Amino acid sequence: MQLPSSCAAALVGLAILAATPSVRANNITTSAGSLVDDNGSQVYVQFDVTWENSWRTSFEPNNWDAAWIFVKYRTADGLWHHASLNRTGHTAPIGSTIATGLVDPASPYNVFTNPGVGVFLHAGGEGSGTFAVNGVQLQWEHNADVTGLWEVEEVRVFAIEMVYVPQGAFAAGTGGTESNAFTLTTIDTGMATAAPGGTGGLGGEAGGYPTGQTAPANASWPNGFNAFYCMKYEVSQQGYVDFLNTLTYAQQVARTTSATAPNSAAGSGALSATNSNRNGIDIQTPGTASTVPAVYACNLNGDATFGDPTDGQDIACNYLGWDDLTAYLDWSGLRPMTELEFEKACRGTMAPVGDEFPWGTADIADVAYSVPNNGANNEFISAGYSTVSGNASYDVTDGAIDGPLRVGIFAANASNNGRLSAGASYYGIMELGGNVWERTVSIGSDNGRTYTGTHGNGLLEADGQSNVATWPAPTTANGAGFRGGAWLLPAPYIRVSDRSLAGTSGVGPAPHDGGRGARLAP
Repeated sequence: MQLPSSCAAALVGLAILAATPSVRANNITTSAGSLVDDNGSQVYVQFDVTWENSWRTSFEPNNWDAAWIFVKYRTADGLWHHASLNRTGHTAPIGSTIATGLVDPASPYNVFTNPGVGVFLHAGGEGSGTFAVNGVQLQWEHNADVTGLWEVEEVRVFAIEMVYVPQGAFAAGTGGTESNAFTLTTIDTGMATAAPGGTGGLGGEAGGYPTGQTAPANASWPNGFNAFYCMKYEVSQQGYVDFLNTLTYAQQVARTTSATAPNSAAGSGALSATNSNRNGIDIQTPGTASTVPAVYACNLNGDATFGDPTDGQDIACNYLGWDDLTAYLDWSGLRPMTELEFEKACRGTMAPVGDEFPWGTADIADVAYSVPNNGANNEFISAGYSTVSGNASYDVTDGAIDGPLRVGIFAANASNNGRLSAGASYYGIMELGGNVWERTVSIGSDNGRTYTGTHGNGLLEADGQSNVATWPAPTTANGAGFRGGAWLLPAPYIRVSDRSLAGTSGVGPAPHDGGRGARLAP
């Protein structure tokens, strides 16, 4: 099964810069690289990439994992910008595939949206194990961004592990006892406005939205039928650090706690002032007089060494409000997922099970976990891990931990024997139940139904907010809600079809707030 991974950044040395070593966050790594073959308007960003426990299969669930890769560059004024990648012209090494754009722009629900923001890289054929390729080349249309490469002082390549969720019908709701659940409906069309009716192959009626709900405002509302990618893991703390370290001072102010400005003393907490509830993001180097941004790093143990092996880089990032999460997703070229996509990502094409959890049964571990190697990338569960019930971090199993666990911890356990003990979804997506809340767009609210699924463009407003007008507003979260439960809440919230807070538009942040993103598949 999959091991933990999320977002990694690697500095790519320009010809005028010294070589930079590779940087690793969790188990996806992009190497130091170079800019090659500049023709005056285009240049290749060349690098290597590797991650462990990758897969691609033509059998059920007929999917694969992938890396969503995008590029940022820094100019002499210290500002970071998003690189405009070409739609075509990239070089995929043997054994790999690069996908950009969308394949059916004429379709009413499959439109091109920011195809140059990033690319998907995945295995070119079936197999499993460590995925590693050298010499990936992404063609950067640099004349769209700068006058010439002499303006560029640094380039960074970012990679986020994703999981492909294939197109196909799925069940929304189960007919169980979940709170406020959808009436069981088979979603069997990508036309999200198609009214339910007749008999659904997986139960209930069939249509583009659940029986009894109001239709979305547009047919392209992401109802889960069309293929999409979902982040394999919740945003990790190192992933959020990478994000913070490309922002301006003013943007950092907005994306960290108001009590801890970027010019606070080194060691000051960025999201949790005292590193409480296992959030260890600290200021490593203070900013200067609102002009020079701070440098952030993980420092869970609070000592004088930042980013050491026990500083919690792989722990799911909590204390993320809706505005923080949407800023991160906009910056990375992803988007929020909808609550119907959430149910599809959990359940897949299987017939629903009443009161089921994301691993497909109604059974859940019920003994408090013990977690040695606190904060390390190999922290593990030494006691309480179940091999017969699904594992998840919630109020019973959290015990004395008092915060989220590292992403992928259940799959990485030596006693893991499959989807159930790994706490994995049908498609191999991790921790969709427990740990930190999943923030989704709700079909149950007027604002949520106007969502179009537009992807982020890699850019933020000057005040650090996302700039995608069709998303639920970052300052109000109207149209967004909560799914999947969290480490300090009871087990019923973890049930796939539980909608207790699906329409609750809390901005946050709170110690159990986090999330992940999605993107329509090419």
